[in-house]
Amino acid sequence: MARILSECEKVERSINKKYRKEIWNAFIAAVKRYELVLEGDKIAVCISGGKDSMLLAKLMQMLQRYSDVPFELEFLVMDPGYNRRNRELIEHNAKLLEIPVTIFESDIFDVTNKVSGYPCYLCAKMRRGHLYSKAKELGCNKIALGHHYSDVIETTVMAMFYGAQLQGMMPKLHSTNYEGMELIRPLYCVNERDIISWRNYNNLEFLQCACRFTEAYTNSEDGIGASKRQEVKHLIAELKKTNPNIEKSIFNSIHCVHLDTFPGYKTKGERKSFLDDY
Repeated sequence: MARILSECEKVERSINKKYRKEIWNAFIAAVKRYELVLEGDKIAVCISGGKDSMLLAKLMQMLQRYSDVPFELEFLVMDPGYNRRNRELIEHNAKLLEIPVTIFESDIFDVTNKVSGYPCYLCAKMRRGHLYSKAKELGCNKIALGHHYSDVIETTVMAMFYGAQLQGMMPKLHSTNYEGMELIRPLYCVNERDIISWRNYNNLEFLQCACRFTEAYTNSEDGIGASKRQEVKHLIAELKKTNPNIEKSIFNSIHCVHLDTFPGYKTKGERKSFLDDY
Protein backbone atom coordinates (compact mmCIF):
# COMPACT_ATOMS: atom_id res chain seq x y z
CA MET A 1 0.00 0.00 0.00
CA ALA A 2 1.41 3.36 -1.06
CA ARG A 3 2.38 5.71 1.72
CA ILE A 4 0.21 8.80 2.05
CA LEU A 5 2.27 11.92 1.36
CA SER A 6 2.17 14.94 3.64
CA GLU A 7 1.17 18.31 2.18
CA CYS A 8 4.82 19.36 2.19
CA GLU A 9 5.86 16.19 0.36
CA LYS A 10 3.16 16.79 -2.26
CA VAL A 11 4.45 20.31 -2.82
CA GLU A 12 8.03 19.09 -3.18
CA ARG A 13 6.93 16.32 -5.51
CA SER A 14 5.16 18.85 -7.74
CA ILE A 15 8.42 20.79 -8.00
CA ASN A 16 10.42 17.66 -8.77
CA LYS A 17 7.91 16.19 -11.22
CA LYS A 18 5.20 18.37 -12.78
CA TYR A 19 7.12 21.66 -12.64
CA ARG A 20 10.62 20.31 -12.95
CA LYS A 21 11.35 22.05 -16.26
CA GLU A 22 9.54 25.32 -15.59
CA ILE A 23 10.56 25.85 -11.96
CA TRP A 24 13.29 23.54 -10.67
CA ASN A 25 15.46 23.54 -13.81
CA ALA A 26 15.01 27.30 -14.27
CA PHE A 27 15.96 27.87 -10.63
CA ILE A 28 19.08 25.70 -10.95
CA ALA A 29 19.99 27.45 -14.23
CA ALA A 30 20.05 30.83 -12.45
CA VAL A 31 22.00 29.51 -9.47
CA LYS A 32 24.67 28.06 -11.77
CA ARG A 33 24.74 30.71 -14.50
CA TYR A 34 25.16 33.62 -12.11
CA GLU A 35 27.10 31.73 -9.38
CA LEU A 36 24.57 32.65 -6.71
CA VAL A 37 25.37 29.96 -4.14
CA LEU A 38 28.95 29.18 -3.18
CA GLU A 39 30.56 26.81 -0.72
CA GLY A 40 30.50 28.20 2.82
CA ASP A 41 27.73 30.71 2.17
CA LYS A 42 25.22 31.45 4.91
CA ILE A 43 22.15 32.77 3.15
CA ALA A 44 19.18 34.54 4.67
CA VAL A 45 16.14 33.65 2.57
CA CYS A 46 13.78 36.60 2.97
CA ILE A 47 10.12 35.63 3.14
CA SER A 48 7.36 38.22 2.72
CA GLY A 49 4.65 35.58 2.77
CA GLY A 50 3.77 35.90 -0.92
CA LYS A 51 3.92 33.15 -3.53
CA ASP A 52 7.37 34.14 -4.83
CA SER A 53 9.24 34.23 -1.53
CA MET A 54 7.51 31.09 -0.23
CA LEU A 55 8.49 29.16 -3.35
CA LEU A 56 12.01 30.56 -3.09
CA ALA A 57 12.28 29.31 0.49
CA LYS A 58 11.20 25.81 -0.52
CA LEU A 59 13.57 25.74 -3.51
CA MET A 60 16.53 26.88 -1.41
CA GLN A 61 15.69 24.27 1.22
CA MET A 62 15.58 21.55 -1.45
CA LEU A 63 18.82 22.81 -3.02
CA GLN A 64 20.57 22.58 0.34
CA ARG A 65 19.30 19.00 0.71
CA TYR A 66 20.46 17.83 -2.73
CA SER A 67 23.53 20.00 -3.42
CA ASP A 68 27.12 18.81 -3.21
CA VAL A 69 28.05 22.38 -2.27
CA PRO A 70 27.75 22.87 1.51
CA PHE A 71 25.99 26.08 2.59
CA GLU A 72 23.75 27.25 5.41
CA LEU A 73 20.29 28.82 5.39
CA GLU A 74 18.28 31.11 7.62
CA PHE A 75 14.63 31.76 6.77
CA LEU A 76 13.72 35.32 7.72
CA VAL A 77 10.23 36.76 7.98
CA MET A 78 10.06 40.45 8.75
CA ASP A 79 6.66 41.54 10.04
CA PRO A 80 6.33 45.20 8.98
CA GLY A 81 3.01 45.54 10.78
CA TYR A 82 0.76 42.81 9.37
CA ASN A 83 -2.70 42.34 10.78
CA ARG A 84 -3.39 39.18 12.74
CA ARG A 85 -4.83 37.24 9.80
CA ASN A 86 -1.84 37.94 7.55
CA ARG A 87 0.64 37.03 10.27
CA GLU A 88 -1.20 33.76 10.94
CA LEU A 89 -1.32 32.93 7.23
CA ILE A 90 2.47 33.26 6.96
CA GLU A 91 2.96 31.07 10.04
CA HIS A 92 0.49 28.49 8.68
CA ASN A 93 2.26 28.25 5.31
CA ALA A 94 5.69 28.02 6.90
CA LYS A 95 4.45 25.10 9.00
CA LEU A 96 2.73 23.43 6.03
CA LEU A 97 5.86 23.73 3.88
CA GLU A 98 8.08 22.72 6.82
CA ILE A 99 10.17 25.88 6.62
CA PRO A 100 11.73 26.84 10.00
CA VAL A 101 11.23 30.60 9.93
CA THR A 102 12.65 33.28 12.20
CA ILE A 103 10.13 36.10 12.58
CA PHE A 104 11.10 39.59 13.68
CA GLU A 105 9.08 42.79 13.77
CA SER A 106 9.49 46.34 12.45
CA ASP A 107 7.37 49.50 12.22
CA ILE A 108 7.61 49.96 8.46
CA PHE A 109 3.86 50.13 7.82
CA ASP A 110 3.45 52.75 10.55
CA VAL A 111 6.16 54.89 8.95
CA THR A 112 5.11 54.51 5.29
CA ASN A 113 1.42 55.05 6.04
CA LYS A 114 2.32 58.58 7.11
CA VAL A 115 3.95 59.32 3.76
CA SER A 116 1.79 60.99 1.14
CA GLY A 117 1.47 59.58 -2.35
CA TYR A 118 2.80 56.08 -3.04
CA PRO A 119 5.66 55.24 -0.68
CA CYS A 120 6.72 52.01 -2.43
CA TYR A 121 10.36 53.06 -2.80
CA LEU A 122 10.64 53.99 0.87
CA CYS A 123 8.94 50.77 1.94
CA ALA A 124 11.26 48.61 -0.20
CA LYS A 125 14.34 50.47 1.01
CA MET A 126 13.35 50.12 4.66
CA ARG A 127 12.48 46.44 4.25
CA ARG A 128 15.84 45.71 2.69
CA GLY A 129 17.68 47.60 5.42
CA HIS A 130 15.94 45.65 8.18
CA LEU A 131 16.60 42.37 6.40
CA TYR A 132 20.29 43.14 5.85
CA SER A 133 20.68 44.08 9.50
CA LYS A 134 18.99 40.94 10.82
CA ALA A 135 20.84 38.71 8.35
CA LYS A 136 24.18 40.17 9.38
CA GLU A 137 23.26 39.75 13.04
CA LEU A 138 22.70 36.03 12.33
CA GLY A 139 26.09 35.70 10.63
CA CYS A 140 24.83 35.58 7.05
CA ASN A 141 26.83 36.88 4.10
CA LYS A 142 23.94 36.93 1.63
CA ILE A 143 20.23 37.66 1.48
CA ALA A 144 18.03 35.96 -1.13
CA LEU A 145 15.00 37.80 -2.50
CA GLY A 146 12.09 36.44 -4.53
CA HIS A 147 12.33 38.61 -7.65
CA HIS A 148 11.62 36.48 -10.72
CA TYR A 149 11.99 36.50 -14.51
CA SER A 150 8.85 38.58 -14.99
CA ASP A 151 10.08 41.19 -12.48
CA VAL A 152 13.31 41.49 -14.47
CA ILE A 153 11.43 42.08 -17.72
CA GLU A 154 8.90 44.52 -16.26
CA THR A 155 11.59 46.52 -14.45
CA THR A 156 13.55 46.87 -17.69
CA VAL A 157 10.52 48.19 -19.59
CA MET A 158 9.44 50.49 -16.73
CA ALA A 159 12.89 52.05 -16.52
CA MET A 160 12.79 52.94 -20.21
CA PHE A 161 9.17 54.10 -20.37
CA TYR A 162 8.98 55.97 -17.07
CA GLY A 163 12.56 56.42 -15.85
CA ALA A 164 14.06 57.62 -19.16
CA GLN A 165 16.92 55.14 -18.85
CA LEU A 166 17.95 51.67 -19.94
CA GLN A 167 18.31 49.83 -16.65
CA GLY A 168 18.01 46.18 -15.74
CA MET A 169 17.76 44.15 -12.54
CA MET A 170 20.93 42.29 -11.58
CA PRO A 171 20.85 38.61 -10.49
CA LYS A 172 23.21 39.53 -7.66
CA LEU A 173 24.90 42.63 -6.29
CA HIS A 174 27.10 43.74 -3.42
CA SER A 175 25.51 45.83 -0.70
CA THR A 176 26.80 49.38 -0.57
CA ASN A 177 25.71 49.94 3.04
CA TYR A 178 26.44 46.56 4.65
CA GLU A 179 30.04 45.54 4.14
CA GLY A 180 30.54 41.92 3.15
CA MET A 181 26.86 41.40 2.36
CA GLU A 182 25.46 40.40 -1.01
CA LEU A 183 21.94 40.22 -2.47
CA ILE A 184 21.00 37.30 -4.73
CA ARG A 185 17.89 36.55 -6.81
CA PRO A 186 17.66 32.77 -7.37
CA LEU A 187 14.25 32.99 -9.12
CA TYR A 188 15.83 35.15 -11.84
CA CYS A 189 14.95 32.64 -14.59
CA VAL A 190 11.57 31.48 -13.22
CA ASN A 191 8.52 32.97 -14.96
CA GLU A 192 5.75 34.32 -12.74
CA ARG A 193 3.05 32.45 -14.67
CA ASP A 194 4.71 29.16 -13.69
CA ILE A 195 4.80 30.24 -10.04
CA ILE A 196 1.08 31.02 -10.22
CA SER A 197 0.39 27.68 -11.88
CA TRP A 198 2.38 25.85 -9.17
CA ARG A 199 0.50 27.70 -6.44
CA ASN A 200 -2.89 26.87 -7.94
CA TYR A 201 -1.98 23.24 -8.63
CA ASN A 202 -1.19 22.77 -4.94
CA ASN A 203 -4.24 24.77 -3.77
CA LEU A 204 -2.02 27.07 -1.75
CA GLU A 205 -3.07 30.47 -0.44
CA PHE A 206 -0.33 33.00 0.05
CA LEU A 207 -0.26 36.55 1.33
CA GLN A 208 -0.95 39.36 -1.11
CA CYS A 209 0.93 42.60 -0.57
CA ALA A 210 -0.77 44.15 2.46
CA CYS A 211 -0.20 47.82 1.61
CA ARG A 212 -2.94 50.27 0.64
CA PHE A 213 -1.27 50.91 -2.74
CA THR A 214 -1.77 47.32 -3.86
CA GLU A 215 -5.38 47.47 -2.73
CA ALA A 216 -5.87 50.52 -4.94
CA TYR A 217 -5.08 48.71 -8.19
CA THR A 218 -6.65 45.42 -7.07
CA ASN A 219 -9.96 47.22 -6.54
CA SER A 220 -9.73 49.43 -9.62
CA GLU A 221 -11.99 48.77 -12.62
CA ASP A 222 -9.14 47.99 -15.02
CA GLY A 223 -6.99 46.07 -12.51
CA ILE A 224 -4.22 48.62 -13.01
CA GLY A 225 -5.10 51.76 -11.05
CA ALA A 226 -2.03 53.97 -10.61
CA SER A 227 0.46 51.08 -10.71
CA LYS A 228 2.96 51.44 -13.53
CA ARG A 229 4.15 47.86 -12.97
CA GLN A 230 0.62 46.54 -13.51
CA GLU A 231 0.33 48.74 -16.59
CA VAL A 232 3.54 47.28 -18.02
CA LYS A 233 2.44 43.76 -17.10
CA HIS A 234 -0.75 44.27 -19.12
CA LEU A 235 1.21 45.80 -22.02
CA ILE A 236 3.58 42.84 -22.22
CA ALA A 237 0.63 40.43 -22.15
CA GLU A 238 -0.90 42.30 -25.12
CA LEU A 239 2.39 42.29 -27.07
CA LYS A 240 2.78 38.58 -26.39
CA LYS A 241 -0.39 37.91 -28.42
CA THR A 242 1.42 38.88 -31.61
CA ASN A 243 4.96 38.09 -30.47
CA PRO A 244 5.04 34.98 -28.23
CA ASN A 245 8.79 35.46 -27.66
CA ILE A 246 8.55 39.06 -26.40
CA GLU A 247 9.54 38.17 -22.82
CA LYS A 248 12.54 36.12 -23.96
CA SER A 249 13.65 38.92 -26.27
CA ILE A 250 13.54 41.54 -23.51
CA PHE A 251 15.34 39.23 -21.08
CA ASN A 252 18.07 38.35 -23.59
CA SER A 253 18.52 42.01 -24.55
CA ILE A 254 19.87 42.94 -21.11
CA HIS A 255 22.47 40.19 -21.51
CA CYS A 256 23.63 41.57 -24.85
CA VAL A 257 24.00 45.34 -24.54
CA HIS A 258 25.97 46.92 -27.39
CA LEU A 259 27.55 49.92 -25.68
CA ASP A 260 29.22 51.01 -28.91
CA THR A 261 25.79 51.95 -30.30
CA PHE A 262 24.78 54.21 -27.38
CA PRO A 263 25.56 57.96 -27.32
CA GLY A 264 25.72 57.83 -23.54
CA TYR A 265 25.78 55.44 -20.61
CA LYS A 266 26.39 55.39 -16.88
CA THR A 267 28.81 53.17 -14.98
CA LYS A 268 29.63 53.18 -11.24
CA GLY A 269 27.62 56.39 -10.87
CA GLU A 270 29.60 58.24 -13.55
CA ARG A 271 28.09 59.42 -16.82
CA LYS A 272 29.99 58.61 -20.02
CA SER A 273 29.59 60.00 -23.53
CA PHE A 274 30.53 58.42 -26.85
CA LEU A 275 32.39 61.67 -27.49
CA ASP A 276 34.91 60.73 -24.77
CA ASP A 277 36.47 58.16 -27.12
CA TYR A 278 35.21 59.41 -30.48
